[in-house]
Amino acid sequence: MRSPRFPITDDHIHIDPRNGRGIDAAKDFQRAGGTHLFLVSKPSSSFGIGPESGQDYAPVFDETIRVAGLVRETGLVVFPVLGVHPAEISRMAERVGITHAAEVMKAGLDLAAKHVTEGKAVALKSGRPHYEVTAEVLAASNGILSHALSLARDCGCALQIHAEGGPCADVVEMAQKAGIPTERVVKHYATPDTSLTPSFIAKHEAIPALCREGRAFMMESDYMDENSRPGAVIGPKSVPRITKHLLEQGAITMEDCHRIHVATVEKVYGVEITLP
Repeated sequence: MRSPRFPITDDHIHIDPRNGRGIDAAKDFQRAGGTHLFLVSKPSSSFGIGPESGQDYAPVFDETIRVAGLVRETGLVVFPVLGVHPAEISRMAERVGITHAAEVMKAGLDLAAKHVTEGKAVALKSGRPHYEVTAEVLAASNGILSHALSLARDCGCALQIHAEGGPCADVVEMAQKAGIPTERVVKHYATPDTSLTPSFIAKHEAIPALCREGRAFMMESDYMDENSRPGAVIGPKSVPRITKHLLEQGAITMEDCHRIHVATVEKVYGVEITLP
């Protein structure tokens, strides 16, 4: 296999040997030219877990860290991102009520933060539901997100957030209140109107124009690695393939590639991106 000419980073991907293609998907990313990936923990429901306490997230995080080790054996550079998917509040509240659900999710984030401080992960993930919810659920979700922002500040790490589309202007205010730089808050599945650091699905049509503006952003596949939903959201080859296609077409430059896949990633996450 020919060595890649430059680093290509997928900012948000799942690799799941239990429910999906696992290491074969990671190898697809690598064969297409990918070099670095941020391996994001999946919802507890993916493992048949209905959390009753924060400690119930331990198997989810342990599995993410285990899979990261397996992926590293392929030669890829892997950065684990651990946290609690914001949609979990909907399922959990039906079982234990909104107040207790929020407490469990915050405790799960506490455990994720412990892994970050121990060097087992590089960032946290949280957010709020991207679908319509009651005012009570939204308020609880914003409380969880505020807790995650404070944890990220204390850990000195970045926070990836799942949330509704659009600017999420109030999250900028929440980050400022928590004392974490907004550039270290990553809007997963972003739209260009956000003031947070955007992570765009690789096929987002605005990428060439944003590059011409010199915008700082990252690219992701949000590949779910679920046999029940093959190729969702987009496949593991997508980030390297689309990056190379845009470069070959002259839609982006090598300087743009470096900003997307190296400079912005290093600034946001505090990691080093070099060819393995």
